[in-house]
Amino acid sequence: MPHTHHDVERMIPSFSTALCHATAGDLSATIEAILGRIADAVGVQRVTLVECNDGGAAVRTYQSATEGERVVSGSLVVRAAIDGAPPCALTLEAGATCEWPAPLVDELQLCAEVIAGALHRHRQEAALREQSDMVARLRAQIEREVDPSEDECAGGFDDIIGKSPALRTALARLHEVSPTDSSVLLLGETGTGKELFARAIHTRGPRRSNPLVVVNCAALPATLIESELFGHARGAFTGAITARQGRFELANRGTLFLDEIGDLPLDLQTKLLRVLQEGTFERLGSSQTQRVDVRIIAATHRDLLKAVGEGQFRDDLYYRLSVFPIRVPSLRERRADIPELVWFIIHKRQRAMQRAIRRVPDSVMQALQRYDWPGNVRELENVIERALIHSTGDTLTLLDEHLGVIDAVPEADGTLSNVERSHISDVLNACGWRINGAGNAAERLGIHPNTLRFRMKKLGIVRHTALPFVRPHKEPVTSGSVN
Repeated sequence: MPHTHHDVERMIPSFSTALCHATAGDLSATIEAILGRIADAVGVQRVTLVECNDGGAAVRTYQSATEGERVVSGSLVVRAAIDGAPPCALTLEAGATCEWPAPLVDELQLCAEVIAGALHRHRQEAALREQSDMVARLRAQIEREVDPSEDECAGGFDDIIGKSPALRTALARLHEVSPTDSSVLLLGETGTGKELFARAIHTRGPRRSNPLVVVNCAALPATLIESELFGHARGAFTGAITARQGRFELANRGTLFLDEIGDLPLDLQTKLLRVLQEGTFERLGSSQTQRVDVRIIAATHRDLLKAVGEGQFRDDLYYRLSVFPIRVPSLRERRADIPELVWFIIHKRQRAMQRAIRRVPDSVMQALQRYDWPGNVRELENVIERALIHSTGDTLTLLDEHLGVIDAVPEADGTLSNVERSHISDVLNACGWRINGAGNAAERLGIHPNTLRFRMKKLGIVRHTALPFVRPHKEPVTSGSVN
């Protein structure tokens, strides 16, 4: 041996310092460098450290760098055991038969214990980080599930709830046009909240101190629309015993919201165009000209340009109405807004229904966010109202089986099988439980379809078949409903 135990003894403080400053990313390199210094100091071919688990089985091996392989004639194994930590074994391999003085063995024992202590400390820190991450995940889950404060659900924009990019874009256009007197055309699917947008435009516009009058063109019979819009004179038709003002006169100096303008008959489109161009009209059954000053906000779920091409809508009226079009996004385009909308609806409805919901489970909220919502916010309101009727405790329980809510694995159980079960179930739900084919579950998971079927069977993943869902009869939209 070219060196004595004193050489190893002098290096131990620097070993301890290096290990204390080592991060999880460079711990292996630090240990291997230390083993190399021990090999040089003792004069052996190679030094190896074996890290064991609680049962004593090897879980990882660290080695000093060596130049080529030589025949090993002698070796020394030193075991280190730290209280509460799995054991480690330090092995020194020499190229010739040699003796190992007791003082040197003691110093090597101390080296092994220093390294074992560092490994134990890093394992504890990793476990603590994992526990902290789990606590953070559970806290985030609780914050998602538990009733947020009233301030967070207040909305602050005429009940237009959400912060998604799609909604922010529409609201930015709303802000631009509200202070003007220009006509606005709101485009979007049924139930997206077009009437809420119309009310927000009016209340932020120059006519906010005057009335906002709402007319749903789809809810009125064709024989009554003209009378509703323009009024009628006494005796204009059977039952007209007195003269009556129409919606245009009622909205004078204010705003007239014409909902579902695409359903307006062609003959009335001509009369509407005249009012927009000249500000004049005659009541039904009268030749006296009336003059009005009205801002028009129109809305439709139809493709008006297609209707123009098919001759069902006047092109001159279309261009007069669409001075400033705003597209109101569908609910499936802003799924991130669904949790906030759910809590807003709960707060709005539950008091009248004598409910006190304080928690919406993650599995329920995820099901609501996965669903495509063909009826948009109106359909969501109906689903939540049914859930409120069905829920007798403080936790919201969905009644609509077509939403595909499954029994969730408890979030707190973070075992590998539960994590795998949850991930596979999420992917299957996203793919409509289609296993084979491009873009479906097996391809997304990066495994063979037969392997996926085997994993599903092993983990007990089965599809819950929903009962057929019959969409409720669509009632006529009133002036106070969501569009």
